[in-house]
Amino acid sequence: MPKKAIFDKKNILVVGGAGFIGSHLCDELIKTAKVICLDNFLTGDESNISHLYQNSDFVFVNHDINSAIDLEKLPELVKFKINFQGIQEIYSLASPDSPKFYLNHPIETLLANSIGLKNTLELAVKYQAKLLFASSPSVYGEEAGGKLVKEDFVSRLNQLGPRACYAEAKRFGETLVDSYRKTKQLDAKIVRIFNCYGPRQKLDDGRMIPEMIKNAVKGDDLVVYGDKKSFGSYFYVVDLIKGLTKMMESNEAGPINIGSDWKITFTEVAQKIITLCGSNSTIKYEKADWGADQPLADISLAKEKLGWFPIILIDEGLKETIDYLRASQNLLEPGK
Repeated sequence: MPKKAIFDKKNILVVGGAGFIGSHLCDELIKTAKVICLDNFLTGDESNISHLYQNSDFVFVNHDINSAIDLEKLPELVKFKINFQGIQEIYSLASPDSPKFYLNHPIETLLANSIGLKNTLELAVKYQAKLLFASSPSVYGEEAGGKLVKEDFVSRLNQLGPRACYAEAKRFGETLVDSYRKTKQLDAKIVRIFNCYGPRQKLDDGRMIPEMIKNAVKGDDLVVYGDKKSFGSYFYVVDLIKGLTKMMESNEAGPINIGSDWKITFTEVAQKIITLCGSNSTIKYEKADWGADQPLADISLAKEKLGWFPIILIDEGLKETIDYLRASQNLLEPGK
């Protein structure tokens, strides 16, 4: 079936578009395209996208992707002429992605990366749309901690372990995307997103940077899970969005690591946050049940194939994140 003509702008579907990453992606895509943001607010938030409601090129659809959907039957999408133009690109981001949320919603996490992803892939097949699936370094397994991992790294993974609902979901999702690509001649891509931070992360999602910012502003202890030598790598959400769009525009199928190769100790991150917040907080150390060492991204492939690497320094990114969280969460109210 020949691809349908584009009238003026591409139609792009962002599944999971009200989440932390998805909403920033919608902000970027709306500059040049018509954007359909689909989400059921399981972990996303309407406040992340409400500023886009007045844009005629943006439509929000409240839907659980685990149920199939016919976009052409939605009256709010008539203006996008999907029955004539179709969908040109689909970003599949629908999944809880912080430990707190996927451990609280293990079944939903597994379904989003299996049934929900299958429904998304069927839309891509129907419209011959390019599809990008957001995967995770969790697929590298239990032996990747502390190592610089390339995309071909493989290790064991305990399918009944404490975080298996997420890791196994992403592993299965990658296999499903690859199978559709091979059997349906689908232009389907896989990226593995490492630790990203920035505005719109929830203060209660259990991830290190927003948790530390919340505690620093309140003057509470900043908890490092591990010891003074424990380390990770972090990059700012604006850099991530550039990586995702570059991958979509490329001829690459992946998987490709999208992350930072700037190694930093958790203690250094905590100290930077304390300084930027002007806080009197102290740092304390606790043992992590899951092991403190994180895999580090070898981004050689992203540099070579996409011409992408993160450019925003952590001090700048942390300042932007702190300013946003202070303003949006009223962290400085008396008594907070």
